[in-house]
Amino acid sequence: MLCIEELLTLEAFQQLPKEQLDWACDRATELSLPAGATLSKEGDDPSGFFILLKGQVSLTRLSEGVEMPIGQSTAPAFFGEIPVLTEAPVPVSVYTLTDCYLYQLNCCDFLTLLHNCRGFERSIFRVVQTRTRGLESFLRGREKMAALGTLSAGLAHELNNPAAALVRAMRDVVPAIRELEHMNLVYGQAQVDPAHTQQWQDTRDRGYEAILNQTLDAMTLSDREDELLNWLEDYGVAEAWKLAEPLAAGGIEVATLEHLTSRWRDETGALRDQGVRWLALSFDMMSMIKNGLRGAERIADLVHSMKSYSHRDQGAQQLVDVHNGLEDTLKLFSYKLKQGVKVCRHYDSSLPQICAYGSELNQVWTNLIDNAIDAMAEQGTLEIRTSRDGNYVRIEMIDSGSGIPADIQSRIFEPFYTTKEMGKGSGLGLDAVSRIIHNRHKGMVKVCSEPGRTCFTIFLPIPRAYVESPEVIREAIASS
Repeated sequence: MLCIEELLTLEAFQQLPKEQLDWACDRATELSLPAGATLSKEGDDPSGFFILLKGQVSLTRLSEGVEMPIGQSTAPAFFGEIPVLTEAPVPVSVYTLTDCYLYQLNCCDFLTLLHNCRGFERSIFRVVQTRTRGLESFLRGREKMAALGTLSAGLAHELNNPAAALVRAMRDVVPAIRELEHMNLVYGQAQVDPAHTQQWQDTRDRGYEAILNQTLDAMTLSDREDELLNWLEDYGVAEAWKLAEPLAAGGIEVATLEHLTSRWRDETGALRDQGVRWLALSFDMMSMIKNGLRGAERIADLVHSMKSYSHRDQGAQQLVDVHNGLEDTLKLFSYKLKQGVKVCRHYDSSLPQICAYGSELNQVWTNLIDNAIDAMAEQGTLEIRTSRDGNYVRIEMIDSGSGIPADIQSRIFEPFYTTKEMGKGSGLGLDAVSRIIHNRHKGMVKVCSEPGRTCFTIFLPIPRAYVESPEVIREAIASS
């Protein structure tokens, strides 16, 4: 049986009088477990208060499907008090690392002991506070890393295609330039007519404009390509199919080629089809440059969005346009949204900028958008509305997901509370939303949900001074 001397090795039990120590000893259940045994499992109902007298245990928590170690306890120690006090599922799994000798008090006996001695209760709650802060700190770190991983994966996915296009363009443009130089050399050695040369150059320049401005629609391009392919084959150009597409993209018509090549049709030398090849290769190279430029612009746009999202190189507090923050966040989620989520924007362009912590607001948009995508299983409609509500900027984020049951809507902002499967969420995402909006921005968060429609509404205050004179706010930020 558990003896008083063993209990007194723990500071909390030193607060109990002898009769209550005897009472605890009488009700304790002895446990002897080998190394590798499971004492409790994350998500289980509370099974009691444990007193570890010999051995060592490991505490883990599921994060994104991976069991992460968050701490160890070495005898003498106690644990299990948090789920008993909160009547919530066990927040961590506990495994024995060595042979362990411990005792267990059931939930009712532990609560009785707790309420009968103020000193014991105070000591236990100090430990609870420390452990809760430690767990929260660990999970917030994991939450931030998970969010960073999500955004990094999305950014890498979005950068992949434009980067690949840029690499292809730069790789293929060099041999194209060399071949064009060779053609120009061969052409220059022939007896050329300057006026005829100018006609080829004018045709090329018009083709460049057509490619850069995309003046032809897809149907016209397809029909033009078929016509050009037939003409090229009739003219006797080898591998005519390689030339038809770039010539069509340049807006070339059969009549134009007939006119330009008429003087060479009866020749057998290099000039007979070199002009057509020169034209096609010129257009092909311009398309490469255009695609490479488009890829570079896309990369620059994504980098700008990421920099703007993090509000790098700016003060913590600044004038913020909520629309820019929303758009930057949506861009970083585009790889998820394009799987089947339709985004409907209803922005009030007359909204003023607000004085806010920009990077923290973007954490709010990140959590809400990510939750909405998960709620819709990446298939549905995400609607974002902004408007002015008195001296507040109002942002509504509405998804067409399954909804939040009415009986738990009042709890979703509690720390560690989550409706996701075990290991899929820490329960701190909406807690962070609430803290950032309420504590940091003195705003409000509301939720209204039913099957097929969940709406999170954010209210962010417009400072009175800004309403009266925006210059006051700008000067205050500049001097801070």
